Amino acid sequence: METISIPPGSINLRDDRKQQSWVVALAPFAIGKYPVTRAQYAQLSGGAPEPGSTAQHPVVNVSWIDAVRYCNLLSLSQGLAASYAIAADGQAVTLLPEARGYRLPTEAQWEYACRAGTREPRYGELDDIAWYRGNAAGASQPVGLKAANAWGLHDMLGNVWEWCQDLYDPEVYGEYRVFRGGGWDDLERGCLVTNRRRSHPTFAIDDLGFRVARPA
Repeated sequence: METISIPPGSINLRDDRKQQSWVVALAPFAIGKYPVTRAQYAQLSGGAPEPGSTAQHPVVNVSWIDAVRYCNLLSLSQGLAASYAIAADGQAVTLLPEARGYRLPTEAQWEYACRAGTREPRYGELDDIAWYRGNAAGASQPVGLKAANAWGLHDMLGNVWEWCQDLYDPEVYGEYRVFRGGGWDDLERGCLVTNRRRSHPTFAIDDLGFRVARPA
């Protein structure tokens, strides 16, 4: 699992639905250079790439719960303590804040890493950096084929949406979790650094994957 070290800093997040913004200070962390691929996921979780895909396509049809299970498996495979306590029923999940293993990025970490210092809506020209409805030919594409951002991260926009750690708005949506980045079936306006979507942690679909993060 190749990761990129991200320097400390801060990010101003915004929720357009609630017309609210807030600043989050960030310690240094590491984040996956690419979304988790089907080969990486299968190696630890079992299963095979879907028909018509290759091992280097981003894994999709994974729920938030699937993603945190994978984070634990990846941690254990590298001799690290698991970052999540998962209840016997497989549904209730608790993040262990002192754990040093792999976890999903917070949405503050995700947007900060995606921006890589830019204040623009994207970190480059869309066709150069992202697979979206205008160029993806109706499917996800192997990771790393589009240009990276200034910090060396690929596919932060387009190709697949990516699960984040955060609850979206627990007072309104309960356990719904955030995902970010836009996917292969989105129009141009879907692939922006600020876009936020949400769904139930058991939700899975063919344009939603994830990448991993861990403390520095």
